[in-house]
Amino acid sequence: MRIVYGMNPVRELLRAGGEGIAELWLAEGGSRGAAFAELERLGRASRAKLRTAPRQKLDRLAGTDRHQGVVAVVADFAYADLDDLVTAAAASGRPPLLVVLDGVEDPHNLGAIIRSAHALGAHGIVIPKDRAVGVTPAVAKASAGAVERTRIARVTNVAQAIEKLKQAGVWSVALAMDGDRPLGKVDLKGPTALVLGSEGEGIRPLVRRTCDLSASIPMSGELDSLSVSASAAIGLYEAARQRGT
Repeated sequence: MRIVYGMNPVRELLRAGGEGIAELWLAEGGSRGAAFAELERLGRASRAKLRTAPRQKLDRLAGTDRHQGVVAVVADFAYADLDDLVTAAAASGRPPLLVVLDGVEDPHNLGAIIRSAHALGAHGIVIPKDRAVGVTPAVAKASAGAVERTRIARVTNVAQAIEKLKQAGVWSVALAMDGDRPLGKVDLKGPTALVLGSEGEGIRPLVRRTCDLSASIPMSGELDSLSVSASAAIGLYEAARQRGT
């Protein structure tokens, strides 16, 4: 079982159908308001067991006091297969747009990337099983619920996953400070996977060599780098801009 906490993440989970929710915990006392009433209604519709408890109990369930008085106990996250992401893109009638992450470890970065991917029309995200964060409660909170509406594939080998995407006709673009050309000069209208590396080391050499090309994000400020979540958002926006979505 896993924990999802926070008003928006739990609401989106329930709006998506509430599949797998076993219990919905709401904090006792205080002004509950319309938002809590909506969660109760959605919780009953999903047939989750509704519980109320002091905030201290919810603190222990969530492992944090940043739950906003809402905690859901849910079945483990269902990761997609890599093929599912390409199939979903084909069903959408749009060229695939994927995000491949090579070792992102910060749950807030992963959550922010998932949120951007959902907002900007990506068909899914690929993450490695080892040396990287998976879908955790903190990731779900940082994604503002987008994790419940985004296909996420977890793979053993990122380079092999990129090769498999190539076989499906998906062009891979490594985003790096020393990329071969500016991002705006790269055609992202066709089937594309944006590849980004970890917070500290960036994209590993083997993964980068596996990509079809590399691109950089032009910057004019005094800092020479962006966070991986900011880079992903810019890359996804550029793809959406070129596609007219």
